[in-house]
Amino acid sequence: MMYWGNGMGGWAMVAMTMGNLLFWGAIITGVVLMVRAFGRPGPAPSLATRPTPQAVLAERYARGEIDDDEYARRLQVLGSSTGS
Repeated sequence: MMYWGNGMGGWAMVAMTMGNLLFWGAIITGVVLMVRAFGRPGPAPSLATRPTPQAVLAERYARGEIDDDEYARRLQVLGSSTGS
Protein backbone atom coordinates (compact mmCIF):
# COMPACT_ATOMS: atom_id res chain seq x y z
CA MET A 1 0.00 0.00 0.00
CA MET A 2 1.41 3.43 -0.93
CA TYR A 3 1.16 6.43 1.34
CA TRP A 4 0.95 9.65 -0.61
CA GLY A 5 2.10 12.83 1.06
CA ASN A 6 4.67 11.36 3.43
CA GLY A 7 7.21 10.28 0.82
CA MET A 8 9.93 12.10 -1.00
CA GLY A 9 8.84 15.11 -3.01
CA GLY A 10 10.11 16.19 -6.43
CA TRP A 11 12.84 18.46 -5.09
CA ALA A 12 14.16 15.78 -2.78
CA MET A 13 14.53 13.40 -5.73
CA VAL A 14 16.42 16.07 -7.67
CA ALA A 15 18.70 16.68 -4.68
CA MET A 16 19.31 12.93 -4.27
CA THR A 17 20.15 12.58 -7.97
CA MET A 18 22.55 15.53 -7.86
CA GLY A 19 24.15 14.17 -4.69
CA ASN A 20 24.73 10.78 -6.33
CA LEU A 21 26.22 12.41 -9.42
CA LEU A 22 28.56 14.53 -7.29
CA PHE A 23 29.57 11.54 -5.18
CA TRP A 24 30.41 9.29 -8.13
CA GLY A 25 32.08 12.18 -9.98
CA ALA A 26 34.35 12.76 -6.96
CA ILE A 27 35.18 9.05 -6.75
CA ILE A 28 36.02 8.82 -10.46
CA THR A 29 38.05 12.05 -10.37
CA GLY A 30 40.00 10.79 -7.36
CA VAL A 31 40.81 7.50 -9.08
CA VAL A 32 41.94 9.27 -12.26
CA LEU A 33 44.17 11.67 -10.30
CA MET A 34 45.72 8.81 -8.33
CA VAL A 35 46.44 6.85 -11.50
CA ARG A 36 48.09 9.89 -13.05
CA ALA A 37 50.11 10.66 -9.91
CA PHE A 38 51.31 7.13 -9.18
CA GLY A 39 51.27 5.76 -12.70
CA ARG A 40 54.14 5.23 -15.05
CA PRO A 41 56.99 7.65 -14.28
CA GLY A 42 58.38 9.86 -17.00
CA PRO A 43 61.79 9.39 -18.52
CA ALA A 44 64.67 9.92 -16.15
CA PRO A 45 66.90 12.86 -16.96
CA SER A 46 70.08 11.66 -18.56
CA LEU A 47 73.55 13.06 -18.09
CA ALA A 48 73.93 13.42 -21.85
CA THR A 49 71.62 16.45 -21.84
CA ARG A 50 73.98 18.43 -19.61
CA PRO A 51 76.20 20.86 -21.53
CA THR A 52 79.92 20.29 -21.54
CA PRO A 53 82.22 22.80 -19.85
CA GLN A 54 83.47 23.89 -23.27
CA ALA A 55 79.88 24.57 -24.38
CA VAL A 56 79.20 26.65 -21.26
CA LEU A 57 82.39 28.60 -21.89
CA ALA A 58 81.42 29.18 -25.52
CA GLU A 59 77.98 30.45 -24.44
CA ARG A 60 79.56 32.89 -21.99
CA TYR A 61 81.91 34.10 -24.74
CA ALA A 62 79.00 34.50 -27.16
CA ARG A 63 77.05 36.54 -24.60
CA GLY A 64 80.05 38.83 -24.11
CA GLU A 65 80.64 37.91 -20.47
CA ILE A 66 84.32 37.13 -21.12
CA ASP A 67 86.79 38.58 -23.62
CA ASP A 68 89.00 36.86 -26.23
CA ASP A 69 92.03 36.40 -23.99
CA GLU A 70 90.06 34.95 -21.08
CA TYR A 71 88.15 32.61 -23.42
CA ALA A 72 91.36 31.29 -24.96
CA ARG A 73 93.03 30.91 -21.55
CA ARG A 74 90.10 29.03 -20.02
CA LEU A 75 89.66 26.85 -23.09
CA GLN A 76 93.34 25.91 -22.88
CA VAL A 77 92.95 25.04 -19.17
CA LEU A 78 89.91 22.88 -19.92
CA GLY A 79 91.77 21.10 -22.72
CA SER A 80 94.82 20.38 -20.57
CA SER A 81 92.95 19.12 -17.50
CA THR A 82 93.35 15.41 -16.79
CA GLY A 83 89.96 15.03 -15.07
CA SER A 84 91.43 14.43 -11.60
